[in-house]
Amino acid sequence: MFGWLWSIIVGAIIGAIAGAATNRGSSMGWIANILAGLIGSWLGQTLLGTWGPSLAGMALFPSILGAIILVLIVSALFGMRSK
Repeated sequence: MFGWLWSIIVGAIIGAIAGAATNRGSSMGWIANILAGLIGSWLGQTLLGTWGPSLAGMALFPSILGAIILVLIVSALFGMRSK
């Protein structure tokens, strides 16, 4: 029933971890963190598979790596710089 809410929460956490790992978390809001987590999770699982522990149907390690890749690509495209 609340599976989508759990996915959004886990996506936000994954996005926040990716933002912190790339030093671009301060320039991202919560919506961007959620999108980075959800899209990065899809990207990471597509590229790296679904190994390791998972939450809300997202394999954590590939999801975090995918979100980091996504944040780096988006920040390079839009010219966001780390402080």
